[in-house]
Amino acid sequence: MGNIVEFPTTDGRGVLVETSDGYGTPVTRGGHQGSVVQEAQRTFEEAVGHIQPAVQVLIDQLVSLAHRPSAVCVEFGVDLHAEAGAFIAKTGGTANFMVRLTWEDTRTD
Repeated sequence: MGNIVEFPTTDGRGVLVETSDGYGTPVTRGGHQGSVVQEAQRTFEEAVGHIQPAVQVLIDQLVSLAHRPSAVCVEFGVDLHAEAGAFIAKTGGTANFMVRLTWEDTRTD
């Protein structure tokens, strides 16, 4: 098991996230079966908010296609880091996006 990072939420609760790296803030407490618990530098909402602009631009570009799809599905991995917050995860050495566009035949013959 990797490190555990606790992200506070704006309502005062916390979200525990397992990370595989050793980066982050100093250990604030231990005891999670071989893991250490670190406190994140920002709230969960702030951390996840970092990826919102990228997601919004991607969706905006896809729905503005000349032949607009009926449905758009975008899948991607998100890594959370105690200090850096959230960022789009990579696979292999490139950013990880899977895009699915669907066009339904709406013709009435």
